[in-house]
Amino acid sequence: MTRFLGLTEKMMGMDDRAWERHVNPWSGWSRLSILPLFAVAVWSRHWIGWWAVVAIAAVLLWTWLNPRLFKPPASTENWMSKGVLGERIWLQRSGDPALAHHATVVRALIVTSSAGAIVMLIGLALTNLPLTISGLAVTMLSKLWLLDRMVWVYTEADTARTPR
Repeated sequence: MTRFLGLTEKMMGMDDRAWERHVNPWSGWSRLSILPLFAVAVWSRHWIGWWAVVAIAAVLLWTWLNPRLFKPPASTENWMSKGVLGERIWLQRSGDPALAHHATVVRALIVTSSAGAIVMLIGLALTNLPLTISGLAVTMLSKLWLLDRMVWVYTEADTARTPR
């Protein structure tokens, strides 16, 4: 599962500079728009025909641009920044025995999120609104829960670094 996350990090070209900017809570919160925008862009094929490809390309561009658009934050003392920092820690140290107690939950949330995405894609392919919305809801709620887990990872890692 961590390999999957690492692969998405590589596909996005997330270097140190992009991560510094992505920690900005504006980046994290605005990133939540991606899946709903993607669903609308795909669904728009029924309204605008082949022009939907332009809408889908715009969403993909937004996906890539988002972590690069915002300045590094003045403070990371907020839930979203801590979640993004936790993601980075998880990607770098998921094999760390000190973080092992998170692995089962992280794995379950990634599987649940992936299952929701598959349901959403089936709903989009079949133009089935209940399937699309259900899949989107499961995916987004799983992602938010995973982000909350990453806040926990960050907090534990930060506590381990802080001298007592």
